[in-house]
Amino acid sequence: MHKYLTLLLITALTTSCAQSQSSSEKVSLPAHEFAARIDESGEAVQLIDVRTPAEFEKGHLENAVNIDWNGPDFENGLTAMDKSKPVFVYCLSGGRSAAAARQMIQHGFGQVYELSGGIMKWRAENLPETAAHSIAGGMTLPQYEALLDSDKLVLVDFHAEWCAPCKEMKPFLEKISVEMADQLTLVRIDVDEHTALCRALGVFELPALKLYKNKQVVWEHTGLVTEEAVREQLK
Repeated sequence: MHKYLTLLLITALTTSCAQSQSSSEKVSLPAHEFAARIDESGEAVQLIDVRTPAEFEKGHLENAVNIDWNGPDFENGLTAMDKSKPVFVYCLSGGRSAAAARQMIQHGFGQVYELSGGIMKWRAENLPETAAHSIAGGMTLPQYEALLDSDKLVLVDFHAEWCAPCKEMKPFLEKISVEMADQLTLVRIDVDEHTALCRALGVFELPALKLYKNKQVVWEHTGLVTEEAVREQLK
Protein backbone atom coordinates (compact mmCIF):
# COMPACT_ATOMS: atom_id res chain seq x y z
CA MET A 1 0.00 0.00 0.00
CA HIS A 2 2.78 2.40 0.95
CA LYS A 3 4.61 1.58 -2.27
CA TYR A 4 1.41 2.29 -4.24
CA LEU A 5 0.93 5.68 -2.55
CA THR A 6 4.57 6.55 -3.13
CA LEU A 7 4.22 5.68 -6.81
CA LEU A 8 1.11 7.87 -7.09
CA LEU A 9 2.95 10.77 -5.43
CA ILE A 10 5.95 10.47 -7.76
CA THR A 11 3.63 10.32 -10.78
CA ALA A 12 1.75 13.41 -9.61
CA LEU A 13 4.93 15.37 -9.02
CA THR A 14 6.37 14.36 -12.40
CA THR A 15 3.15 15.35 -14.18
CA SER A 16 3.03 18.66 -12.34
CA CYS A 17 6.65 19.40 -13.25
CA ALA A 18 6.08 18.53 -16.90
CA GLN A 19 3.00 20.75 -17.05
CA SER A 20 4.98 23.61 -15.49
CA GLN A 21 7.74 23.23 -18.02
CA SER A 22 5.36 23.01 -20.98
CA SER A 23 3.54 26.18 -19.84
CA SER A 24 6.69 28.18 -20.58
CA GLU A 25 7.65 28.57 -24.19
CA LYS A 26 10.20 30.49 -26.28
CA VAL A 27 9.13 30.97 -29.88
CA SER A 28 11.45 32.33 -32.56
CA LEU A 29 9.50 34.22 -35.25
CA PRO A 30 10.50 35.74 -38.60
CA ALA A 31 10.10 39.49 -38.89
CA HIS A 32 6.60 39.71 -40.39
CA GLU A 33 5.15 37.19 -37.93
CA PHE A 34 6.86 38.99 -35.06
CA ALA A 35 5.31 42.27 -36.25
CA ALA A 36 1.87 40.67 -36.54
CA ARG A 37 2.01 39.29 -33.00
CA ILE A 38 3.03 42.72 -31.71
CA ASP A 39 0.06 44.30 -33.49
CA GLU A 40 -2.24 41.75 -31.88
CA SER A 41 -0.99 42.82 -28.45
CA GLY A 42 -1.93 46.45 -29.05
CA GLU A 43 -0.66 49.32 -26.93
CA ALA A 44 -0.07 47.03 -23.95
CA VAL A 45 2.68 45.11 -25.75
CA GLN A 46 5.69 44.04 -23.69
CA LEU A 47 8.52 44.62 -26.15
CA ILE A 48 12.15 44.48 -25.01
CA ASP A 49 15.21 45.62 -26.94
CA VAL A 50 18.18 43.94 -25.25
CA ARG A 51 20.88 45.86 -27.13
CA THR A 52 23.00 48.60 -25.56
CA PRO A 53 21.57 52.10 -25.06
CA ALA A 54 23.88 53.39 -27.81
CA GLU A 55 22.47 50.85 -30.28
CA PHE A 56 18.93 51.59 -29.14
CA GLU A 57 19.35 55.29 -29.89
CA LYS A 58 20.31 54.56 -33.48
CA GLY A 59 17.03 52.83 -34.25
CA HIS A 60 14.50 50.60 -32.50
CA LEU A 61 11.01 49.19 -32.74
CA GLU A 62 8.19 51.47 -31.67
CA ASN A 63 7.14 51.06 -28.01
CA ALA A 64 10.24 49.00 -27.22
CA VAL A 65 11.82 49.22 -23.77
CA ASN A 66 15.60 49.07 -23.67
CA ILE A 67 17.02 46.59 -21.14
CA ASP A 68 20.67 45.89 -21.96
CA TRP A 69 21.36 42.14 -21.89
CA ASN A 70 25.02 42.79 -21.07
CA GLY A 71 24.22 45.48 -18.51
CA PRO A 72 24.34 44.94 -14.74
CA ASP A 73 20.61 45.51 -14.23
CA PHE A 74 19.08 43.16 -16.79
CA GLU A 75 17.23 41.02 -14.25
CA ASN A 76 16.06 44.09 -12.32
CA GLY A 77 14.74 45.55 -15.55
CA LEU A 78 12.44 42.57 -15.98
CA THR A 79 10.61 43.19 -12.71
CA ALA A 80 8.17 45.63 -14.34
CA MET A 81 7.09 42.98 -16.85
CA ASP A 82 4.00 40.81 -16.35
CA LYS A 83 5.20 37.20 -16.49
CA SER A 84 1.71 35.92 -17.23
CA LYS A 85 1.47 37.87 -20.51
CA PRO A 86 3.44 37.43 -23.75
CA VAL A 87 6.73 39.29 -24.01
CA PHE A 88 8.63 40.11 -27.20
CA VAL A 89 12.42 40.38 -27.33
CA TYR A 90 14.98 41.29 -29.98
CA CYS A 91 18.57 42.46 -30.50
CA LEU A 92 20.77 43.24 -33.51
CA SER A 93 21.08 39.81 -35.13
CA GLY A 94 19.54 37.34 -32.67
CA GLY A 95 22.36 36.15 -30.41
CA ARG A 96 21.66 38.25 -27.34
CA SER A 97 17.87 38.01 -27.64
CA ALA A 98 18.05 34.20 -27.76
CA ALA A 99 20.09 34.15 -24.56
CA ALA A 100 17.80 36.71 -22.92
CA ALA A 101 14.71 34.73 -23.90
CA ARG A 102 16.11 31.55 -22.35
CA GLN A 103 16.83 33.37 -19.12
CA MET A 104 13.35 34.88 -19.06
CA ILE A 105 11.81 31.42 -19.41
CA GLN A 106 13.96 30.27 -16.50
CA HIS A 107 12.63 33.20 -14.48
CA GLY A 108 9.03 32.17 -15.01
CA PHE A 109 7.85 34.12 -18.05
CA GLY A 110 5.05 32.11 -19.62
CA GLN A 111 5.58 32.91 -23.28
CA VAL A 112 8.50 34.69 -24.93
CA TYR A 113 8.56 35.62 -28.61
CA GLU A 114 12.02 36.24 -30.08
CA LEU A 115 12.69 38.09 -33.35
CA SER A 116 14.64 35.66 -35.52
CA GLY A 117 17.67 37.39 -37.01
CA GLY A 118 17.15 40.50 -34.92
CA ILE A 119 16.51 44.02 -36.11
CA MET A 120 18.73 43.38 -39.14
CA LYS A 121 16.10 40.98 -40.50
CA TRP A 122 13.39 43.47 -39.52
CA ARG A 123 15.12 46.12 -41.62
CA ALA A 124 15.54 43.63 -44.45
CA GLU A 125 11.75 43.45 -44.66
CA ASN A 126 11.50 47.28 -44.62
CA LEU A 127 9.41 47.19 -41.46
CA PRO A 128 9.02 50.46 -39.51
CA GLU A 129 11.27 51.58 -36.70
CA THR A 130 11.83 54.74 -34.73
CA ALA A 131 14.88 56.44 -33.26
CA ALA A 132 15.78 59.20 -30.86
CA HIS A 133 18.31 60.29 -33.44
CA SER A 134 17.79 59.79 -37.15
CA ILE A 135 19.53 56.73 -38.56
CA ALA A 136 19.45 58.19 -42.05
CA GLY A 137 22.78 58.90 -43.62
CA GLY A 138 25.91 56.83 -43.44
CA MET A 139 27.88 55.74 -46.46
CA THR A 140 26.08 55.87 -49.80
CA LEU A 141 26.28 53.12 -52.38
CA PRO A 142 28.37 55.28 -54.78
CA GLN A 143 30.79 56.03 -51.93
CA TYR A 144 31.02 52.32 -51.17
CA GLU A 145 31.64 51.48 -54.81
CA ALA A 146 34.42 54.07 -54.92
CA LEU A 147 36.22 52.13 -52.19
CA LEU A 148 36.22 49.08 -54.47
CA ASP A 149 37.94 50.93 -57.31
CA SER A 150 41.39 49.48 -56.68
CA ASP A 151 44.02 47.36 -58.36
CA LYS A 152 44.21 45.38 -55.12
CA LEU A 153 41.81 42.86 -53.71
CA VAL A 154 39.29 44.56 -51.41
CA LEU A 155 38.00 42.65 -48.40
CA VAL A 156 34.95 44.24 -46.77
CA ASP A 157 34.21 43.29 -43.18
CA PHE A 158 30.63 44.11 -42.12
CA HIS A 159 30.60 44.13 -38.34
CA ALA A 160 29.09 45.63 -35.22
CA GLU A 161 30.75 46.74 -32.04
CA TRP A 162 28.54 44.40 -30.04
CA CYS A 163 28.98 41.31 -32.25
CA ALA A 164 31.11 38.70 -30.44
CA PRO A 165 32.12 36.73 -33.59
CA CYS A 166 33.03 40.04 -35.26
CA LYS A 167 35.36 40.83 -32.39
CA GLU A 168 36.88 37.37 -32.64
CA MET A 169 37.64 37.82 -36.34
CA LYS A 170 38.90 41.41 -36.19
CA PRO A 171 42.50 40.69 -35.02
CA PHE A 172 43.31 38.14 -37.71
CA LEU A 173 41.64 40.21 -40.44
CA GLU A 174 43.78 43.18 -39.49
CA LYS A 175 46.89 40.98 -39.31
CA ILE A 176 46.22 39.65 -42.80
CA SER A 177 45.66 43.17 -44.14
CA VAL A 178 49.06 44.27 -42.78
CA GLU A 179 50.88 41.23 -44.11
CA MET A 180 49.27 41.60 -47.55
CA ALA A 181 49.22 45.40 -47.71
CA ASP A 182 50.62 45.41 -51.25
CA GLN A 183 47.85 43.07 -52.47
CA LEU A 184 44.85 43.69 -50.22
CA THR A 185 42.79 46.54 -48.79
CA LEU A 186 40.61 45.86 -45.75
CA VAL A 187 37.44 47.95 -45.41
CA ARG A 188 35.45 47.70 -42.19
CA ILE A 189 31.78 48.73 -42.23
CA ASP A 190 29.84 49.21 -38.97
CA VAL A 191 26.31 48.07 -39.78
CA ASP A 192 24.80 50.31 -37.10
CA GLU A 193 26.34 53.38 -38.74
CA HIS A 194 25.47 52.41 -42.31
CA THR A 195 22.04 50.78 -42.19
CA ALA A 196 20.87 52.03 -45.59
CA LEU A 197 24.04 50.76 -47.28
CA CYS A 198 23.70 47.33 -45.67
CA ARG A 199 20.09 47.13 -46.80
CA ALA A 200 21.12 48.00 -50.36
CA LEU A 201 23.85 45.33 -50.31
CA GLY A 202 21.66 42.68 -48.72
CA VAL A 203 23.75 42.41 -45.57
CA PHE A 204 21.33 41.24 -42.88
CA GLU A 205 23.46 38.82 -40.84
CA LEU A 206 26.76 39.14 -38.99
CA PRO A 207 29.63 38.71 -39.36
CA ALA A 208 29.67 39.18 -43.13
CA LEU A 209 32.65 39.30 -45.47
CA LYS A 210 32.75 40.26 -49.14
CA LEU A 211 35.91 39.91 -51.23
CA TYR A 212 36.16 41.99 -54.40
CA LYS A 213 38.46 41.80 -57.38
CA ASN A 214 38.12 44.47 -60.05
CA LYS A 215 34.94 45.66 -58.26
CA GLN A 216 33.33 42.21 -58.62
CA VAL A 217 32.45 39.93 -55.70
CA VAL A 218 34.63 36.81 -55.94
CA TRP A 219 33.81 35.40 -52.49
CA GLU A 220 31.47 36.14 -49.64
CA HIS A 221 30.77 34.54 -46.30
CA THR A 222 28.25 35.01 -43.50
CA GLY A 223 28.98 33.91 -39.96
CA LEU A 224 32.13 33.08 -38.04
CA VAL A 225 35.02 31.99 -40.26
CA THR A 226 38.57 30.91 -39.49
CA GLU A 227 41.75 32.74 -40.42
CA GLU A 228 42.82 29.76 -42.51
CA ALA A 229 39.62 29.84 -44.53
CA VAL A 230 40.05 33.54 -45.28
CA ARG A 231 43.68 33.10 -46.28
CA GLU A 232 42.66 30.28 -48.62
CA GLN A 233 40.35 32.65 -50.49
CA LEU A 234 43.12 35.26 -50.80
CA LYS A 235 45.60 32.97 -52.53
